[in-house]
Amino acid sequence: MSSVEKAPAPTSTPSRNKRKPFLMLLLIACIIVAIAYGLYWFLILSHQQDTDDAYVAGNQVQISPQVSGSVSKVWFDNTDLVHKGDILVSLDKTDANQTLNKAETALASSVRQVRQLMINNRQYQANIVLKRTALAQAEADLARREPLAQHQLIGREELQHARDTAASARASLDVAIQQLNANQAMILDTPLDQQPVIQQSAAAVRDAWLALQRTDIRSPIDGYVSRRSVQVGAQISPSSALMVVVPSQELWVDANFKETQLSNVRIGQPVTVTADIYGDAVTYRGKVVGLDMGTGSAFSLLPAQNATGNWIKVVQRLPVRVSLDQQDLQQHPLRIGLSTQVTIDVSNTSGQALATVMRKYPAYESDALTLQLEQADHIIQRIITANAE
Repeated sequence: MSSVEKAPAPTSTPSRNKRKPFLMLLLIACIIVAIAYGLYWFLILSHQQDTDDAYVAGNQVQISPQVSGSVSKVWFDNTDLVHKGDILVSLDKTDANQTLNKAETALASSVRQVRQLMINNRQYQANIVLKRTALAQAEADLARREPLAQHQLIGREELQHARDTAASARASLDVAIQQLNANQAMILDTPLDQQPVIQQSAAAVRDAWLALQRTDIRSPIDGYVSRRSVQVGAQISPSSALMVVVPSQELWVDANFKETQLSNVRIGQPVTVTADIYGDAVTYRGKVVGLDMGTGSAFSLLPAQNATGNWIKVVQRLPVRVSLDQQDLQQHPLRIGLSTQVTIDVSNTSGQALATVMRKYPAYESDALTLQLEQADHIIQRIITANAE
């Protein structure tokens, strides 16, 4: 029998050859990605610190009255825009008007009393002149009678009457002088409008006028009304909390970084912030303003007792205050309490970890609640002029 030749088995060499270039390309791509990520980490990520434990913060201006009274009008409600100086709440003005009227009446009475003292002063001066004339006459009469009495040309009783008359005139002059001195001590040489009694009454008029003006409770800043609790008809006092005005521009971010992230954080370093309300599409520019002087646990109502036997180390977080660019805030407004993602560029560590320059100007100020007293002074001057004539 003849043997049958078997066909050779198919080889897999061509498919292996096809996979080798693909694996090489994949390996090269992985190496390139690893190198790129390494360069990205070395050049960028290693110089950044980020956290998502960051929230928008801002001033919450508590509105409280300066005087007591009954609420007659509430001009704004939650979410309403208000400007500096706008009237937020009006109180009933009846009592304040009554108090001002009483103060004006008391001032007019004081002016008339002081005016009477000034007139009495001139009367006392004229009375002194009269008493001196009477004393001069009595002394002259006594001087004429004494020689006559020596020659017994008049009786002793008449001489004694002359002496008594002179003594009485002298005593009357002394009384008149003391009356003038007492009255002069009340007014001295002070002008009418500078008299203490009038000044005291004028101060009462100013107080009453201020109380009347403060029945209109105004906003000290521009912002938006929040947490309104005041109602029409409520009886309020200076300790009452009426509402809160929150500015939309003077906002910042409190970013709570781990203590292990803060070794290279310095004041003035640039910061990028994204807010969850807008997502990654909106980026806010900012900078580090400062690092707080204590962690949240250190300033809590019940600080941690780390000296106990059951101690477990917990990485602490320190608030870092980040200011935001005002133009970015105008384009994309934020609200207090919103969550944010904060990234700090720590490549430049030449800044200070703590502030070394003391603030020269107030951090915040407002003159919206400052009242000018020109109108009250005009009322006082009018009353003084009307009652001094």
